[in-house]
Amino acid sequence: MANNTADHPPGNSVADGNQEGDFGITVMDLRDLMELRSGEAVTKIADSYGDVQGLCRRLKTSPIEGLSGNPVDLEKRHTAFGKNFIPPKKPKSFLALVWEALQDVTLIILEIAAVISLGLSFYHPPGGDSELCGETASGVEDEGEAQAGWIEGAAILFSVAIVVLVTAFNDWSKEKQFRGLQSRIEQEQKFTVIRKGQVIQIPVSELVTGDIAQIKYGDLLPADGILIQGNDLKIDESSLTGESDQVRKSLEKDPMLLSGTHVMEGSGRMVVSAVGLNSQTGIIFTLLGAGDGDEEKKIKKAKTQDGIALEIQPLKSEVESEEKEPEVEVKQVKRVQITKKEKSVLQGKLTKLAVLIGKAGLIMSAVTVVILILYFVIDTFGVQGRPWLKECTPIYIQYFVKFFIIGVTVLVVAVPEGLPLAVTISLAYSVKKMMKDNNLVRHLDACETMGNATTICSDKTGTLTMNRMTVVQAYLGDTHYKKVPEPDVIKPSTLEVLVNSIAINSAYTTKILSPAKEGGLPRHVGNKTECSLLGFVLELKRDYQPIRDEIPEEKLYKVYTFNSSRKSMSTVLKNTDGSGFRMYSKGASEIVLRKCSRILDTNGEPRIFKPKDRDEMVKVVIEPMACDGLRTICVAYRDFPAEAGEPNWDNEADILNELTCICVVGIEDPVRPEVPDAILKCQRAGITVRMVTGDNINTARAIATKCGILLPGEDFLCLEGKEFNQLIRNDQGEVEQERLDKVWPKLRVLARSSPTDKHTLVKGIMDSTVLETRQVVAVTGDGTNDGPALKKADVGFAMGIAGTDVAKEASDIILTDDNFTSIVKAVMWGRNVYDSISKFLQFQLTVNVVAVIVAFTGACITQDSPLKAVQMLWVNLIMDTLASLALATEPPTESLLLRKPYGRNKPLISRTMMKNILGHAVYQLTIIFTLLFAGENIFNIDSGRNAPLHSPPSEHYTIVFNVFVMMQLFNEINARKIHGERNVFEAIYRNPIFCSVVLGTFVLQIVIVQVGGKPFSCTALTIDQWLWCVFIGVGELLWGQLISAIPTHHLKFLKEAGHGTHKEDVPENEMNEGDDEIDHAEMELRRGQVLWFRGLNRIQTQMDVVYTFQTGQAPVPGALRRQPSVVSQHNDAKTVSSPTHVGLSSSSLSANSAGAPPLPTPAVAASSSTAGN
Repeated sequence: MANNTADHPPGNSVADGNQEGDFGITVMDLRDLMELRSGEAVTKIADSYGDVQGLCRRLKTSPIEGLSGNPVDLEKRHTAFGKNFIPPKKPKSFLALVWEALQDVTLIILEIAAVISLGLSFYHPPGGDSELCGETASGVEDEGEAQAGWIEGAAILFSVAIVVLVTAFNDWSKEKQFRGLQSRIEQEQKFTVIRKGQVIQIPVSELVTGDIAQIKYGDLLPADGILIQGNDLKIDESSLTGESDQVRKSLEKDPMLLSGTHVMEGSGRMVVSAVGLNSQTGIIFTLLGAGDGDEEKKIKKAKTQDGIALEIQPLKSEVESEEKEPEVEVKQVKRVQITKKEKSVLQGKLTKLAVLIGKAGLIMSAVTVVILILYFVIDTFGVQGRPWLKECTPIYIQYFVKFFIIGVTVLVVAVPEGLPLAVTISLAYSVKKMMKDNNLVRHLDACETMGNATTICSDKTGTLTMNRMTVVQAYLGDTHYKKVPEPDVIKPSTLEVLVNSIAINSAYTTKILSPAKEGGLPRHVGNKTECSLLGFVLELKRDYQPIRDEIPEEKLYKVYTFNSSRKSMSTVLKNTDGSGFRMYSKGASEIVLRKCSRILDTNGEPRIFKPKDRDEMVKVVIEPMACDGLRTICVAYRDFPAEAGEPNWDNEADILNELTCICVVGIEDPVRPEVPDAILKCQRAGITVRMVTGDNINTARAIATKCGILLPGEDFLCLEGKEFNQLIRNDQGEVEQERLDKVWPKLRVLARSSPTDKHTLVKGIMDSTVLETRQVVAVTGDGTNDGPALKKADVGFAMGIAGTDVAKEASDIILTDDNFTSIVKAVMWGRNVYDSISKFLQFQLTVNVVAVIVAFTGACITQDSPLKAVQMLWVNLIMDTLASLALATEPPTESLLLRKPYGRNKPLISRTMMKNILGHAVYQLTIIFTLLFAGENIFNIDSGRNAPLHSPPSEHYTIVFNVFVMMQLFNEINARKIHGERNVFEAIYRNPIFCSVVLGTFVLQIVIVQVGGKPFSCTALTIDQWLWCVFIGVGELLWGQLISAIPTHHLKFLKEAGHGTHKEDVPENEMNEGDDEIDHAEMELRRGQVLWFRGLNRIQTQMDVVYTFQTGQAPVPGALRRQPSVVSQHNDAKTVSSPTHVGLSSSSLSANSAGAPPLPTPAVAASSSTAGN
């Protein structure tokens, strides 16, 4: 390789030949190099390549110009070093999903019963038809009917197949939808590189080895690289090493930058040294991929021993965990996952409700079977006194199987397995529609939680304001200019130092570009505050670019980048004439002015600036600017003479002192015109909006008043961060909840706040018990330091435009237009989800109550369920899959914002809903029982009661079935309203899905009744009978009007159902510190009481989908696409059935490192648990 170190001209990235030998370095050399850290890496680079420039020459790239971008060359780099892409895990095949749907216990029981029924129908023992077997065998009309005994068994199997296919198709389409969302997110993620000397943004997947990438505060590194030049660069490598301390990067000490790590401070440039599977993240993925199979086997094994899906049972009690070895391992794997926020409010309530209904259904079905068997045995062997004959055994068994099938059918109808489906459809539909409203949802349950929000803590800049900043006032040379002054009124020396200070002491990535279209506004790229200062320079008829060209970033001696604790930025230059150093500073005016001891006067000469002068200036200049809603920035400089020697740059307190103030500017950021109206809507909807900003308190107050957050005549609080901390902390400096509870209810504006203050406020509001219900808090954030608050809040909104990768990674929803109005839309969608689920519940539970009572009573009185197994499965299909589709896709209306939030403990089923459920059940039961016991007389037909085994379907029971379905269909229209509204048809045309489902069901019902025949236990009806059935169904709508006329408050006896869990209900020992409150409805499940409820199995399938979102949904600009959560700061380890994402965390390290194989440095053992299995 030594022969290939010749210099290449800048940007020359095309060479002849096509082997790896073209580059003076191989993939393996680079992989070995990237596994070294700090000192070792510096030595290796020096020994093998001379320096980083030498490495760039081998990679045929120029540190200044970057690559040429020539397609041939890029292709060659792809071949030699790989693409920046980690292949996702294969999606589950349709057959795998069918197999999963078949695992449903109730379906398995039905299949077994159907197979036994089939077997027995073909088995005719000799002498089985004798009179001795009682009326069992009599009553069969002809031989052909007797042979048709197999039809019921076959029909049940067919129905099961339909249910399974529908379930599998739903799962498959959801997976497909999420992958589509995933790829959309991927395309949106860009990274800044230099090609042909131009700074451009390219999709992360197009990065190649040898690219020169610009990195800045808040970035998430998409590939491995080696630092070429850096300013005050600090990286958070916890995602790879588990160490939470930030690592300082520099050319001399540690130039290695790893994919999947966060830039927490500073900026710089790096040469990309490894991409895709060759990067550190990729290597870990490869290892995880290899271990995948074993992990899956382990989980499968545990699942069979466990009975209930692991997803629903994340934590075991101590007793159980001492059981079998493999299970323990899996439990540990799972344990790591659960540190996400507590489960969504709705999920908790639903789990609890499903458990409750499941128990009731199980009891009802067991009682039904027992009563049927006892009745049959007593009647046959007791009352009629028949002996049990050997040849009659198959016939008796056929009866028992029939009873068993009836019992299972009652269970099938009782358990609302459509619930999770409704939840998923509703959430997935909302998520899709929310994209159009500029809400990119990363965690599926966040959109529903948003409907419960009671507080929104919003940033000011960019969310409430337009984030288009311009300098409108300036204090310069002892004069306060109310608009930008002409350059000729300013002393040339002052103007010179001002222009230099702004041009050099700003990130070089910040620029003002020409407008995108004729007559438009100039485009602001980079930090918006810096853009306003550069705009100020342009208005002073000067240009900043030539100064930057003269002093490129490499010549900057030292940079103190802006961060939330400094609230200022400073850049040091070494004077070319050897006369020491000059430092330029800028930052929040009150902070920088405090460090100024001189100020430039009218003649451009520094004069002494005393504390009393400063106070005077604050009063006369800064406060009036702030009261106009302007952000004030002070620009200053300081000279360090050569005689004093080189100062100690690490002693920041001494360096950032004795400054000379050049000027103070007032920057305007106008309020978005639509924000005041949006905030008014929030206040009407019972949501308090609080502004949390880093700006001056006067600026914040002025903007808050313009937005309508502060109203005249109200005694709301506006506090600065410092004051806020004094009020809430005790003498030891610890936050006390009691003190905080006195402050937050009235607090509306928190100014000059640090990210810690934001986190404290959010946590304080969430933990508070002052109000009856626990507050649900939404937070907006854009900076890297907002991560903890975004993660802590119930719903974190990150800014899509101004937000850093780190903020997006920690958020639940990304606002693609950075606009507060989009948050209000999210509230509407969230409330709509909640209402959709309630509508579905109201409909579903009415059907459940009626079907269970009819099946139970009918079975006990007439020895046979009026609704047959296959009919029940069809009813189940109507009320589950189809109704969930119809009711879960109602679009939201503005009226949703006219009521207060439901709150965490409000029951899912309100009194009004309970009134509707029971009221409609009364109507339906009255009709059904009338038809059942008197129908033959009303319609003048033969009675279908007490029919012997295998008798043909009767008109009587067909009418009962048909009327039942018609009543459900019309009740589905009633179910569209849950707050007691009269007009159930309101805006029905806005929901084409609903209309088509209702019409489609009606058509199918006609087909089933007229053509279904024996398999559906139906016989064709006449047109008169049909009209009566429809007429009785329409009666549901009239009855609904009658019910809504009864005032709910008189019906005190009605109970609500589906409450949330109160914290005090949870035993102390369940609330471990480590687990972020897991939803407590699961406590019941954990104790193994309800191991095989059908509903829970279904809920589990749907939870997977939610989990896929919670983990799998790629954080928007993430690390390498496909593995974003490698960088995830949630301490959790997950791989999901959708694109492989793994969070490698310190907690998973400790859990597994004991038995883990040695991995390449950084030493990481990652556990992957397959949430999709």
